[in-house]
Amino acid sequence: MLRRVGIVLLVLAGAQMAFSQAAFLAPGERQSNIDSFEFVWKTVMEKHWDPQLGGLNWQAVHDELRPQIEAAKTMNQARQVISSMLARLKQTHFGVFPGEVYQQLDSSGSSKTAAGADTGAGEAGPGIDLRILEGNAVVTSVEPSSPAAEHGVGPGWQIVRVNGAEIAPVLRSIREQFVNSTLVEFRLTRSVLARLQGPGGTTVRVEFLDGADRAVSLNLDRAQPRGKIVRMGNMPPGYFWSEWSKPRRDIGYVRFNEFMEPEALSKTFEEAVNGCRDCKGFVIDIRGNPGGIGGLAMGVAGWFIDQSGVRLGTEYLRGLTINFVIFPRAEPFRGPLAVLVDGCSASTAEIFAQGLKDVKRARIFGTRTAGAALPSVITKLPNGDGFQYAIANYISEGGQPLEGIGVTPDEEVHPTRRQLLAGQDPILDAALAWIQNQHK
Repeated sequence: MLRRVGIVLLVLAGAQMAFSQAAFLAPGERQSNIDSFEFVWKTVMEKHWDPQLGGLNWQAVHDELRPQIEAAKTMNQARQVISSMLARLKQTHFGVFPGEVYQQLDSSGSSKTAAGADTGAGEAGPGIDLRILEGNAVVTSVEPSSPAAEHGVGPGWQIVRVNGAEIAPVLRSIREQFVNSTLVEFRLTRSVLARLQGPGGTTVRVEFLDGADRAVSLNLDRAQPRGKIVRMGNMPPGYFWSEWSKPRRDIGYVRFNEFMEPEALSKTFEEAVNGCRDCKGFVIDIRGNPGGIGGLAMGVAGWFIDQSGVRLGTEYLRGLTINFVIFPRAEPFRGPLAVLVDGCSASTAEIFAQGLKDVKRARIFGTRTAGAALPSVITKLPNGDGFQYAIANYISEGGQPLEGIGVTPDEEVHPTRRQLLAGQDPILDAALAWIQNQHK
């Protein structure tokens, strides 16, 4: 199953308030709201993974709220009725949001399914990755030979403006919408990355604060991302890459940007594991990894599990249960294993990390993940609003859901701009230190 992170959660309640319309509705608009109410109710009834809805009398909910949607005089009132209906489910990934927001998502190229994450993977860019550190957009890595690298941009540089637009107000607005949401780091990061990206061959003007806090304004070319272009289904094209190395002579390290390209990913792990038979430990870096093909979580885990029948967790769809059973390799790596995550690790990446944590095979380092493990669909309602609904539930092997919760690292490490400017990677450093300590 293909599952990159869904692009919106119920978190757009804040946006609903921002876009609420107080004007009274025309008869045709009121009918479109009634049609939207019926569409949402029927969709949940027919597509929710639990036909019994946990014992909820869905028909009774419909009959109770139908008069309220008929009486709704404004768009905001109509949304409140539909939201109230969905709130009876007491589950995440079910919600409605204003048409204005839906149009922004749709026009930005975001897919209407969880299989098409807002990754921007097919967009050209200056070769910068970033995170929101201490409230600011900070460069965390720069691709070698990229336009940003050629201009001397480095980790720790702060992004102040993109094409003349200040970043700070954008971050404040999104943070307000995603208050108390595990998705906040993901959305903040993606919002800035989306502004840096665009068609190949174009330029983007970026104003930075460099390592000495001096303002530096650069016109950066947008180049195609590195890696192999991949396509699947109706998803927008993306780019896949994977690499392995030894950050220390006796520790292996694998990093890849998505759970895609089974053959290429398997080859990387085969080379890494075979090249690290005598290593003291192994690190898998899935920071910023938005997910991909769900089955690859089991395949990758098999390089580090030597027992049959071990599960990462279970996914529940209507009429179907999928056990994420690990496929052990003949000669897996059996030494200490560390997995690196952050708030931009999502979906399959979360299933992988939490599963290995639950079966006590890996120690997790970094920051809490995005909490976006469910495959969901976003579609347009008759009244123009957006509607998101989940089509499955996922429970980790330890018995806990990941949706709206995320993976909590065994060792939380929060990088700072100062550390990046000093050339440090505190999350990786913590993992390497732990591995070394296992041999004392």
